[in-house]
Amino acid sequence: MYNPTVARLTYRALLGRRRALILFLLPALLVLIAAAVRAFNGADDQVAADVLGGFALATMVPLIGVIAGTGAIGPEIDDGSIVYLLSKPVKRSSIIFTKLIVAIAVTMVFSAVPTLIAGFVLNGNGQQVAVAYTVAALVASIAYSALFLLLGTVSRHAVVIGLVYALVWETLFGSLISGAKTLSVQQWSLALAEKVTGDGLIASEVGLTTATVLLVAVTVVATWFAGYKLRTLTLAGEE
Repeated sequence: MYNPTVARLTYRALLGRRRALILFLLPALLVLIAAAVRAFNGADDQVAADVLGGFALATMVPLIGVIAGTGAIGPEIDDGSIVYLLSKPVKRSSIIFTKLIVAIAVTMVFSAVPTLIAGFVLNGNGQQVAVAYTVAALVASIAYSALFLLLGTVSRHAVVIGLVYALVWETLFGSLISGAKTLSVQQWSLALAEKVTGDGLIASEVGLTTATVLLVAVTVVATWFAGYKLRTLTLAGEE
């Protein structure tokens, strides 16, 4: 299912000069904020949780997911270069699976790793806060990558739609409106973070079992539908 050639091309597209600059900017900003907060406020478990939850998980992770997920396939569809890839003897499901793995890897590296570093800077991983939010960032990276890869497959405006989802739904509605919280990747990942700390420092509106089922379901369904749309696109091009 994993195709090294497709993976290499996808990594090259995602880590090009312009995208790489954006990908490095957000993690660097998180670490800078963490250092400033630690310098002015000292080590505080609740402050660490607030910073990692408010900026890292609610803002940085979904934004990086948008860049990696949509960038893994969207530009190729927009400029028509996907036709050359589809003309090769590579299964369409293999293309989607490989691009998903690349998007997940990039999202994890640029979100989970800086989250862990920022957590240790903030409070030295007191109350397991750094590890808890790193786990949340890792699982959220998987779901976001699948969702935004699907967006990149079905829409030419995937980046705009992804940004609206990340900034409006996840950051605003998903944090403030109780009904929306149940349908939030952020809240699902927080359920795992809550399990790691286990002392009330981190809270999620969704139970652990429900969150796990929804994370798996969204990832699987989004990946399958992206593969289906790519097969449809192939047939349309051949016709």
